[in-house]
Amino acid sequence: MVLKLYCDLMSQPSRALYILLKSVKCDFEPRFVDLRKAEHYSEEYTKINRFQRVPVIDHDGFLLTESVAILKYLARENIIPDALYPRESKLQARVEEFLEYQHAGLRLHCAMYFRVIYMNPILTGSPTDPKSAVGYKKRMISSLEDFNTKWLGRGTDFIVGNKITVADLIAACELEQPRMAGYFPEENFQNIEIWWKKVRDYFNPHYDEAHVILTKIVNKQKKTVSKI
Repeated sequence: MVLKLYCDLMSQPSRALYILLKSVKCDFEPRFVDLRKAEHYSEEYTKINRFQRVPVIDHDGFLLTESVAILKYLARENIIPDALYPRESKLQARVEEFLEYQHAGLRLHCAMYFRVIYMNPILTGSPTDPKSAVGYKKRMISSLEDFNTKWLGRGTDFIVGNKITVADLIAACELEQPRMAGYFPEENFQNIEIWWKKVRDYFNPHYDEAHVILTKIVNKQKKTVSKI
């Protein structure tokens, strides 16, 4: 059975699925869609995803969009092992509780901070309004505080217990986004710092592979800040 993953490694859920499939040694075919070149708006890609977003999987002709739906499907198809996506009802419910939460509870604020601080000035050629930047940063920090205390820091190593799951990988990829805009969650939240290292270590070398471009941007940002 052929599995194709349409993705862009600048996309958080794309990276998570790419890392996951690599980690479980799935024989899949990555199909890279360059969002910066607007390839997702092409007529060809629109036939694959009518919403013109990534990621998408094509599993022997079965097309599926939306990262959480894809995760659930891959688990049912036994492509994701039980260790990372538990089959036991209550544990699975805890993983899915976080997957539902993270859209608005974590991703929205980290992604919007990245977009407003980093992407918009590139796209528009105009600097971000300082007052607007403060508001986005405040909302992001509030969401990170919730993640640091209400999901982590509860006496367990990972989000839903002492074993790593797809919930941890999804969260880790989301937290990478504001680093490109010069904000480093691991420097401001101890629980995140400790947890994040464990997630990276578990999924490496694939985690670092998927973040090569992002890491270059982060390092460039660090150099820029150090010169100010």
